[in-house]
Amino acid sequence: MNAEHPAGNAALTHPAELGTLSDWLVYLEQLHPKTIDLGLERVAEVRQRLKLAPTFPVITVAGTNGKGSTCAMLEAILLAAGYRVGLYTSPHLLRYNERVRIGGVEATDEALCQAFAAVEQARGDIALTYFEFGTLAAVWLFARSGLDAAILEVGLGGRLDAVNVFDAECAVITSVDLDHMDYLGDSREQIGFEKAGIFRAGRPAVCGESDLPESVAAHAAEVGANLRLIGRDFGYDSVESHQWRFWSDDGQRMTLPYPALRGVCQLGNAAACLAVLEQVRARLPVTHDDIRRGLLAAVVKGRFQILPGRPQRIFDVAHNPHAARALAANLRAMPPAGKIVAVFAMLRDKDIAGVVRALKDQVDLWLVAGIDQARGASAEDMLCVLARENLAERTEAFASVADAYRHACDKAAEDDKILVFGSFHTVAEAMTSAGAGG
Repeated sequence: MNAEHPAGNAALTHPAELGTLSDWLVYLEQLHPKTIDLGLERVAEVRQRLKLAPTFPVITVAGTNGKGSTCAMLEAILLAAGYRVGLYTSPHLLRYNERVRIGGVEATDEALCQAFAAVEQARGDIALTYFEFGTLAAVWLFARSGLDAAILEVGLGGRLDAVNVFDAECAVITSVDLDHMDYLGDSREQIGFEKAGIFRAGRPAVCGESDLPESVAAHAAEVGANLRLIGRDFGYDSVESHQWRFWSDDGQRMTLPYPALRGVCQLGNAAACLAVLEQVRARLPVTHDDIRRGLLAAVVKGRFQILPGRPQRIFDVAHNPHAARALAANLRAMPPAGKIVAVFAMLRDKDIAGVVRALKDQVDLWLVAGIDQARGASAEDMLCVLARENLAERTEAFASVADAYRHACDKAAEDDKILVFGSFHTVAEAMTSAGAGG
C-alpha cells in the first residue's frame, strides 16, 4: 500500500545511487526533516533555477474536499475537446505515477526519474519536502510535453503550498471546511483565507462552496481577482430523465447528463468545472458535446468507488467530517438493502470522532484496524473513539486493514454493503487485498 509516502527499503543517501523510481522516492523522504514545511521561498528559488515559467494556461484547484473530482472532470472535458492536458494531483493510492498524467496517461518511471534528476541538480543545497520536489518535477515534465493546459491540485491550503509558485489562469476553491487545522487554522475563516491565496489579480477565481467564508471574498477583493460564486454567478438545477442544467450569468444554459463520478456532491463540482471552462474559453474553447463526453468519462479511484459484484463494495477516502457527511448522504441516496459493514482506519491527527458521528447512523458494524504509518492511529485508538460514541457493541478490531477487509467479505451477506473508508492508506490497502489496483 501507499498514500502520501511509499514504503522503502534501506535508505539511500547519495543521488548517484538512484536507479529506479522506488530509489528516488525513498531518497526524497530524506531531504527535509519535516513532511510538511509550508512556505514558497525555497520552491520559488528552485523553480527559478529550473527556468519553469509555463506558457500554457494553468488551472489551480484548492479545497477541503472535491479537489480530485473537480480535477478529473476538468481533465476529461479538455481531453474530449482534443487538448493535450497535464494533471498533477496528490496523494496517490497505489503508485506514485498516478500523481502525474500527460494526455490522460500516467507518467512512466523513466520520465519521473528524469524529472527528479533535473530538480536534484537545480536545487543545490536547498532542502525540499517530498511534495515540493514532486511538484517541481511534475511541472518540469509538463514544460517539455507540448501541453495546451495544466491542472494543478493544491496539496495543503493554498497560499503557502508549493503549487502556488505557478500563476493560475483560473483558480478554483471547491469547498472550505475544518481539516489540517495544525497548519491552516482552527476556523473556516482562517482556512478560507489560506485557500484564497491561490487567487491572482485580474484573473477569475471560481468558488464551488455555497457557504463561502467572508475571508475568501475579502481576499479576492484585496488582490483584484474576478470572483465567481456558485448560486450567484453560476449554478445548477436537476431536471427530468437523469439530467441536470448548468446556468451562468454569462448566458450559458445547457442540459447535460449526470457525471460518471458517483455522489450527491458531484453536480456542484461539475458546475464549478463548467464555470472555470467558461472563464478560460478564449484560450481553451470547448463544445457542449466535449462537456457531455468528458462528464461521462471522468473517473477517480477511491472516491465513492463501487466495485462490481455482490455484496456491494464501496471505497471512499473520506478522512474528515465534511467528507464523511457527504459520504453519509451518498449512502442514504442508495436503495436500502441489508447492513452496512465498515472497514475503518484513520490517521491519528484527523478528527476521528467527527467522522464517526457523521456516519454512526449509517453503519451497522465497524471493523477497525490500525494504519502502519507514522501518523496512523492504532486499532486501540479507534476502539476508544468508538466506545466514547457508544458504539463498542458494534465494533470489532483487527491487526490490519487487509484482515478487516477479508473478514468483511467473509461475513457480509449478498444484500449487505461493505464500506471501506477513513484514509488513502485504508483504501489503498483494502484495494490491494481486493485485487482492484489496475
